Amino acid sequence: MKLVTFAHEGRALLGALVGDMVMDLQAAHTMQRYIDKEGDILLPNEMNAFLREGNSALDTARKVEDWFRNAGSPTESKGERIAWPLDEVTLLAPVPHPTSMRDAYAFRQHVEAARRNRGVDMIPEYDEIPIFYFTNHNATTGPGVVEVMDLHLDKLDFELECAIVIGREGRNISAAEADDYIAGYTVMNDWSARGLQMHEMKLNLGPAKGKDFATSIGPWLVTKDELQDKRISGDTGERYDLVMTCTVNGEEVSRGNLKDMSWTFAQIIERASYGVTLYPGDVIGSGTVGTGCFLELNGSKVYEPAWWLKDGDVVVCDIERLGRLENIVRHSFTE
Repeated sequence: MKLVTFAHEGRALLGALVGDMVMDLQAAHTMQRYIDKEGDILLPNEMNAFLREGNSALDTARKVEDWFRNAGSPTESKGERIAWPLDEVTLLAPVPHPTSMRDAYAFRQHVEAARRNRGVDMIPEYDEIPIFYFTNHNATTGPGVVEVMDLHLDKLDFELECAIVIGREGRNISAAEADDYIAGYTVMNDWSARGLQMHEMKLNLGPAKGKDFATSIGPWLVTKDELQDKRISGDTGERYDLVMTCTVNGEEVSRGNLKDMSWTFAQIIERASYGVTLYPGDVIGSGTVGTGCFLELNGSKVYEPAWWLKDGDVVVCDIERLGRLENIVRHSFTE
């Protein structure tokens, strides 16, 4: 399934993308229950509540999706609106309020290039642990405008990433079991204010203000059954052969593949859950794919003079099967 959160009449609603239609899952479930004379339990109409219900909610949602398809994808049922064409709705982040947000460092190509561009050797500890940091889960955005302030525009950058969403509560999860805790996959753009980041990281506490103003995810959350023909199994967890690209104002600037992660999401989950409980709605990013940001490209002399994002730029992060996350940079002027 492709699960979405969309805006309708001032409310954020949980839906599913079926063809080119966005189906309100709860409204469609109400109609399906009425027609099939089923029980009284309704699907939640908010993503985190839906995820907390686990496989039972997902199985019900698939049943509703099948009913919707078999009914000819109606926009109304019994006089109630249950679906809209995709181009008539506003998509929000599929998980608008993550319970937490971690971002890993899983692509060796990116790490090697970034260190080489700074004139330092590859750090051997990279091969010892799948490192990650916490970012601001309350600054999550979806497709559309991303507002930035003056200091963010000092070397503003994109980062092309994939993210997973946790679908089951767990603690001390082994890598062998970790893929079963993944509810789905989505596209992530980890916006980065490099001027702020370079200044604060001299103090050796990692990125903070350079990262905490916005992280975009979307356009939808894709469940694993949609990706099975792209799955690469292995001893350290699943990988997926999915092409990743980014364009800025229509020009392709980045191309990679999700299968090139040096650390799998399963290994990252094992590390993240050591002594800590992961919850449904937690978001974990892969880290930047090789060539997936201007910091790396500029340092490798791909662009001279250096290219950084500016007010009005259109940034499109695209991952095969996971969708096209389009954002527009907007300068929010301050006094």
